[in-house]
Amino acid sequence: MRKFPSASILFFMALVCVAGAAQTSLGIDSGICKSLVETQGYTCQEHQVTTEDGYILGLQRIPYGRYGNKSTKNTRPPVLLQHGLLTDAASWLLNSPNQALAFILADKGFDVWLANTRGTDSSRGHKSLSASDPAYWEWTWEQLATYDLPALFDYVNNHTGQQSHYVGHSLGTLTVLAALSQQKLRNSIRSAALLSPIAHLRHISTPFVRVSTQTYMAEQFYIYGLREFPPLGQLEQTLQTILCIHPGVECSNIMAAITGPNCCLNPSSLALYYRHTPQSTSTKNVVHLSQLIRSGTVRMLFDYTLPFTNMQHYGLFTPPVYNMTDIPKDIPLFLGFGGRDALSDVHDVKVLLRDLRNHDKDKLVVEYIQEYAHMDFILGWNANQKVYDPMLNFFGQH
Repeated sequence: MRKFPSASILFFMALVCVAGAAQTSLGIDSGICKSLVETQGYTCQEHQVTTEDGYILGLQRIPYGRYGNKSTKNTRPPVLLQHGLLTDAASWLLNSPNQALAFILADKGFDVWLANTRGTDSSRGHKSLSASDPAYWEWTWEQLATYDLPALFDYVNNHTGQQSHYVGHSLGTLTVLAALSQQKLRNSIRSAALLSPIAHLRHISTPFVRVSTQTYMAEQFYIYGLREFPPLGQLEQTLQTILCIHPGVECSNIMAAITGPNCCLNPSSLALYYRHTPQSTSTKNVVHLSQLIRSGTVRMLFDYTLPFTNMQHYGLFTPPVYNMTDIPKDIPLFLGFGGRDALSDVHDVKVLLRDLRNHDKDKLVVEYIQEYAHMDFILGWNANQKVYDPMLNFFGQH
């Protein structure tokens, strides 16, 4: 394996920069309900969900909006929101109430449930492991699709007595697509809205991600025993020096260099985003995502590289792949993607759409926004008009 440690460190630092002052997020201990929802005048409940493999996930509920009927009867359609990589449920709450999706849905009559991926601040519990145990971090997005999503849907559906709508951003789209392609969630999900969908990653254009995958950055962290990602520490202190001397790096807007040139972010919302990120994921998860980029396939299972080792784990020399054409054709899907997104590249989304070419025509809605990049879909000041209004119309039809 070829190693370029300086390039690997560069990418890691870039992620830290995008995520902001990471240590600050550790000081936000009042919980999402108290710090971000109740302060806006909404009722919020904290829930916990235990997965089949023992992880205890935090789940916030906004049962109704600020105005109108506040009955506790289960008459409002539930909607489950799932965030992307290195963030948590706070990402749906950072704009003003008339611009943030979670608040808009609550005010429009939905029962809103906010999921938090295992490893994030709200979801670091486990029945037998501590987050300081290396074994706690032995999972990838495949376990999120296999264990987390079914547990979340079961919990919400049992509490509301209804099937749930779903909104995923970035990694939150990959997990639901993978689950659906395995015929999971069919009886739990009412419809799915996929923002900046991630499935095929061959054409991902951000140079930082390309550097990281080509230099096996995450694999090096894993080999050195760093199981929680990002492994924060002294690397951040030399961030500016390393980034600014690297050719082609625009130090004034690192987020744009990684996610694409976002058109419509509020500076105040972006500052709040920096306070709440990065949220932790597992290094193994980042390795698995890197394997998807290098292979150009949606590999179902983590590739241990050595055929013999794969055979020991899976009974196969190479991991099987998810077949997106197996997604049930009658599941209502809404896809929103942007022309400037460096992570959910247009070419890759078109491959996904080809996979869905036989989907029931009245169950597939595609919303393309030329000027949007990756973060505009959750933080854009005009996303309420560009994305959420069409999404609400879609939910109303299903």
